[in-house]
Amino acid sequence: MRIKLYTARGMPEVMALIRSELGPDAVILNSRRTAGGVEVMAAHDEQASASTLPPSPLAFARAESCPLLAHGTPEPLAAKLRAGPLPFALSVAFRFQPIDPATLRRPLLFIGPPGAGKTLTVARLATRLVIAKTPPTVITADTRRTGAFEQLAAYTDLLGLRLHSLGATAPTGLTLIDAPGLDPFERTDRDELAGLVRHTGAIPILVLPAGLDANEALDLADGFAGLGATRLIATRLDVARRLGGILAAATRLPFAEAGIGPDAPGGLVPFTPERLAQRLAVVPTRRAS
Repeated sequence: MRIKLYTARGMPEVMALIRSELGPDAVILNSRRTAGGVEVMAAHDEQASASTLPPSPLAFARAESCPLLAHGTPEPLAAKLRAGPLPFALSVAFRFQPIDPATLRRPLLFIGPPGAGKTLTVARLATRLVIAKTPPTVITADTRRTGAFEQLAAYTDLLGLRLHSLGATAPTGLTLIDAPGLDPFERTDRDELAGLVRHTGAIPILVLPAGLDANEALDLADGFAGLGATRLIATRLDVARRLGGILAAATRLPFAEAGIGPDAPGGLVPFTPERLAQRLAVVPTRRAS
């Protein structure tokens, strides 16, 4: 096992050093604040890392031994997250990149499997942007689902925005595009998504519901990442009882936003380690039949 002490001015700097030198499987042994910033002791077990590759299929231990396992978290990942205070361990294990409208120079294309919550996510983000006085262009590319245009239009009308169909307006600048539900493992769907990305020049963002099996969520994240997805928006965090699937998916894509409620104005919030730690503290228990 390789152990090293890192010092830096802040958490982002020390996390970057740890990932660069010890890799994504590093375990945080201890951390503390110092007069000059932070001090973190991290370790990397090369033999243990080699034994867990490839990462799928995922191994599970008994959920009774760890609250994280009660969420359906894969055992190797749960072991990493037990290595320190949970918010800090989450900040080291995962990347967090909330959507910042000020940095958007290309349209955003919201992709994912059918029923993931893409349309509501677009409505929620559009609401946030309107409130911030930076109204976006909203486009639907979903020609598959009956009533898809009308569903999104019900939200954009309330916001004073016009909903466009793909091809009716040029997707430039601050633009949100709602894609149809697609299967990343089906060739026709893969070709359709590749065509959408080429046509719009948009940045694909994966929308994935919480509550999925960890292996299923990881497969989907892998599939959509291979098709260009750059970040992950987790939905249904208000109703899903087990978040192991979302944690598994986040080993492939950075966390961006969290869907935490049914309403458009406050139902989407930037993902942070602290917010995720609070949600993981709600330990699911098996209900009696």
